[in-house]
Amino acid sequence: MEATGTLTPEQTEKLTRKGLRLAQFTVAYNVVEGIIAVTAGILAGLVSVIGFGIDSGIESIAAVLVGIRLAARLRHGHADERKERITLKLVAVTFFILAAYVTYEGIMSLIDGDAPESSPVSIGILVLSLIVMPFLAAMKKRVGTQLGDNLILADAAETRICVLLSISTLLGVGLYMLTGAAWLDPVAGFIIAAFAIHEGKEAWEGELVEDDDDDD
Repeated sequence: MEATGTLTPEQTEKLTRKGLRLAQFTVAYNVVEGIIAVTAGILAGLVSVIGFGIDSGIESIAAVLVGIRLAARLRHGHADERKERITLKLVAVTFFILAAYVTYEGIMSLIDGDAPESSPVSIGILVLSLIVMPFLAAMKKRVGTQLGDNLILADAAETRICVLLSISTLLGVGLYMLTGAAWLDPVAGFIIAAFAIHEGKEAWEGELVEDDDDDD
């Protein structure tokens, strides 16, 4: 992807470095978040929380892919268009993997009729995500928009998925704790699967820059 014509080479490099730092932070944060969420979800039998933790791992993979390409740009002074198109499609695949996993687990949960347990740890990690991820997504979106960069915008979209996942999972878990309706947990997962498919399709088709500009 090429930077917008109004940017100097120095500005482009500065923004690229900022994008790389954001990707590195994403990896570090989501590894910790994912471990906590998956562990808490397994212990409580909460499908949506396990899916949330898996999403953290997938988001880390996507951020690693983006970080590798941004680091390569800084080393070589230019973007390799072919490799970046491939990377963007790989990031799109991570959205589809998340959607497939959450959908499968949600269906199995509904079939088995297993009732999850309450999990204060799950609530805590979800609330923390709602504090951290919106700011991280906004910063990535800003950098990606300034550079006109689909890779960074795809990473921002994945982070927004994490925010949406936090909201729907928190609602599902919270309502379950209040009402005892076990079906709310997998339904929360299905909502996220729909978001993930939509964002994955846009990343695959390279439409994130155009869509992002339409939103502004």
